[in-house]
Amino acid sequence: MKIPAQPRPQGIALVIVMIAIFLLSVMAAIFATSMKVETKLAQNAEHGEQLLWLGRSGVERARWILSQQLTIPNEPYDSLNQFWASGQASFDESNSVFSGLALDNYRVGDGTISIKIVDLERKVNINTANAAALQQALTLMGVGADQISVISDSILDWIDPDDNPHLAGAESDYYQSLNPPYYAKNAPIDDLSELLLVKGIADHPEIYWGGSATNHAPAAFQQKLGFVNSPFQAADYPFGLKDLFTPISTGRININTADENVLQMIPGVDEATAQNIIKLRAGPDGVDGTDDDTPFQNFNQLVQAGLSPQLVGQLAQLCTVRSATFEVHVTARIGDDQREYVAILYRNAPTDIQVLSFYWK
Repeated sequence: MKIPAQPRPQGIALVIVMIAIFLLSVMAAIFATSMKVETKLAQNAEHGEQLLWLGRSGVERARWILSQQLTIPNEPYDSLNQFWASGQASFDESNSVFSGLALDNYRVGDGTISIKIVDLERKVNINTANAAALQQALTLMGVGADQISVISDSILDWIDPDDNPHLAGAESDYYQSLNPPYYAKNAPIDDLSELLLVKGIADHPEIYWGGSATNHAPAAFQQKLGFVNSPFQAADYPFGLKDLFTPISTGRININTADENVLQMIPGVDEATAQNIIKLRAGPDGVDGTDDDTPFQNFNQLVQAGLSPQLVGQLAQLCTVRSATFEVHVTARIGDDQREYVAILYRNAPTDIQVLSFYWK
């Protein structure tokens, strides 16, 4: 008997070929994507190293600028109209090594750097501030009288080395009762945002930031520790502790760079006197940082602002016209990649400018 041949499936070879082509296309796409990612990662790694060195170059440039500032004739002071502070520069500076230079988009190799220099003597050193200074700051901000003693005493307790609380303050036994618990530092503040852990500020962070309780994001460690803002907090402060204090400085206030609020931290300086100080140093146009500024050349000139010679004589350890500590922000760019680096510099002499810290922000 003759057995008929089985009919072969029609088009099976074409289906197999299409599947093979599809799989190969997918593999090729995956391979191409992988290569693109690897290339980008390699580029980022290379750029990361280059950005780091650009950041360091920016810090070295800032050191040079601060060094040269001390050599400008007829300027025995630091002020907001000078080159380092992004001011419009004085006559003597316009004929100095700074002529034609810029702080922004300075080309270095394949990238650029932009530098911003801020002196820290424009603020009060939180680690040397006494109870009177802390209470003055909180009063200027408009903090309630019932909170002032708690906050000022708690800040002092956070900084001092012992475990004995001030009358309204707090030491580790208080912080250990919180959820989650932590300890009082009992050492100088390194980062001003530590104040967000201090009793009276931890539950009212707007005292640190300024503004209201709802106009800022909580700090990273606030999230970690579980602190939240009170929904009933309605206080709105014109400025915060961060605008008045710094953890690093010589402890003296530069009357040429401090703002009106910081100037009122000087004993004997009220709002009217602070405004007069700014008017005197800002020159005819009344604007800080312009070429007609007339900065104070020594703190004894505060008598021109209405302070008595006797009081001015008592301010020698509190006021200065020459800054020594500076915060430098360097923005490094290569193509579309960008990083910001921060350094703290201490200027002791033109040939002695130390880098106290350097980090990637």
